[in-house]
Amino acid sequence: MMQNPKDTVAVKKVKKVLLGRVVAVGLAVLLQFCWLFFEVYQFSLKYSFINILFQIAGAVVVLYIINQWSNPAYKIVWTFVILIFPIGGLCIYFIFGRSVLTKKTREGMERVHQEVREFLPKHKELEREMYRQSKSIASQSKYISDWSDFPVYSNTEVKYYSCGEEMFPDMLSDLRKAEHFIFLEYFIIAEGTMFDQILQILQEKVKAGVDVRLIYDDFGCVTTLPNNFYLKMQELGIKCMAFNRLRPVMSIIMNNRDHRKIFVVDGTVGYTGGLNLADEYINELERFGYWKDTGVRLCGEAVWSFTLMFLEMWNYVNGTSENYIDYHPHRYQKEPFCQDGYVQPYGDSPLDGEKVGENVYMNIIGHARDYVYIFTPYLILDNEMLTYLRNAAKSGVDVRIVTPEIPDKKLVFWMSQSYYRRLLECGIRIYQYEPGFIHAKSFVCDDRIATVGSINMDYRSLYLHFECGVWMFGSKAVLQVKEDSLKTIDQSREITMDFCKNQSWMKRLVLSVLRLFAPLV
Repeated sequence: MMQNPKDTVAVKKVKKVLLGRVVAVGLAVLLQFCWLFFEVYQFSLKYSFINILFQIAGAVVVLYIINQWSNPAYKIVWTFVILIFPIGGLCIYFIFGRSVLTKKTREGMERVHQEVREFLPKHKELEREMYRQSKSIASQSKYISDWSDFPVYSNTEVKYYSCGEEMFPDMLSDLRKAEHFIFLEYFIIAEGTMFDQILQILQEKVKAGVDVRLIYDDFGCVTTLPNNFYLKMQELGIKCMAFNRLRPVMSIIMNNRDHRKIFVVDGTVGYTGGLNLADEYINELERFGYWKDTGVRLCGEAVWSFTLMFLEMWNYVNGTSENYIDYHPHRYQKEPFCQDGYVQPYGDSPLDGEKVGENVYMNIIGHARDYVYIFTPYLILDNEMLTYLRNAAKSGVDVRIVTPEIPDKKLVFWMSQSYYRRLLECGIRIYQYEPGFIHAKSFVCDDRIATVGSINMDYRSLYLHFECGVWMFGSKAVLQVKEDSLKTIDQSREITMDFCKNQSWMKRLVLSVLRLFAPLV
């Protein structure tokens, strides 16, 4: 009997998963946890007073958690887990629940950040110009400048892309024009049509003497790249490193991933958005119907912030330093850049205690007067974000949110749907993108402000990952984001209250349980 080719492909995929690093690392961590749990559990059976000590320890840890300046949802879920399962809950919390890194790690990151901060001067005249136009909008820019250290720029041209296949040819064109350096930082890289074309150009540029550097997140690439891929790149002359390498040991820092998308050429051209370097992002590979993503291209002085973001991460991981001014936009281009409104790239770190990405989103929502249109693949909201969205709608703002019709993660998709009722009941309009999966992360507001970047509306992006985005005011790209939003909404199915009411009681029960554990997903 001939074997079905599809079965052969399926078997190969199963083998790849079972024999891959993610399973090996997952099993190693699971075995370590089981060993720790059973050792403690057996000891508690032998000595009954140990159970009392664990109950006391659980109560003390819960008090500690409650008094931390952290998200209330985190406090609730960890309180629930620890009080219900004192031994297992405490073990899980001390391994995965804390986000406080070692003193050495914090000092290393702070050292590099202080170096970079010196090269990010505030542009006071631009700030005054913005205040004269709108105090409300200027205050949003001031927040980003003061709390993420990345200033606003004016001498920068912005181009918006409504899908990956529009953006990719321009990326290739800019890579071919590189004469001095190329910096790439991505969460996911996968071998295929997209990355193969990029890699070919990178190899040519290395031979031409261009400084080529590549950062990828090891967890993000665990199923897409072979182990020690960075060594292969180094053999080709590409300076490469894997961020936070995936190791088969229990560690709290495995929660913090590099989810940023940064592309810089010669300090004058930069890209960011939702696109990773894999074929589905340019629809060369179909996974969940049509894959819609968005991005922006910057040409001008604002690229400096992305250059410094990249170098900060590079120098922290490698323990090195730079003569940063060698990478400034005017180092190789002396003539002035075009002006296109105000452009402000920003980064968000899980280690500084400031939730920049979430606050940028909430500032946009909170200052909206007419409308806010939102693209997000995941809609897992904390109480603060939910309150901002509901209050905006109750105040008469037209709030519309587009999520996928075909999800990439069913569990997260169901969690997203669990928030629909609370949003719909106050007038927020929700749409599911019928052609497939929407991976874009963008906001547009009142024809004046937009942001495009890597930041999802879920706990991992807003609280645990390194992220980035571009905030824009008065740029032509703002209206392009709006135009794309309206076009995308026309292609989407509007969700009504009947959708929520028609869910079975069992599904509603499951969703309520899932929502409790949303901060841990």
